[in-house]
Amino acid sequence: MAKKTIVVKQIASPARRPDVQRQTLIGLGLNKMNKTRELEDTPAIRGMVNKIPHLVQIIEERG
Repeated sequence: MAKKTIVVKQIASPARRPDVQRQTLIGLGLNKMNKTRELEDTPAIRGMVNKIPHLVQIIEERG
């Protein structure tokens, strides 16, 4: 059985944002504008994405 994944893209800069939001981006493996990552679709990852919806966008859901 294939694992479900989501493709997340950073759409905004963490400049002038609280440090916890910057750390959440780093936790997702994002650090530069327009960078994308394919991550496993788990409740933890979804929670991180939902904490910073103004900085990231879910591009695609696979699986």
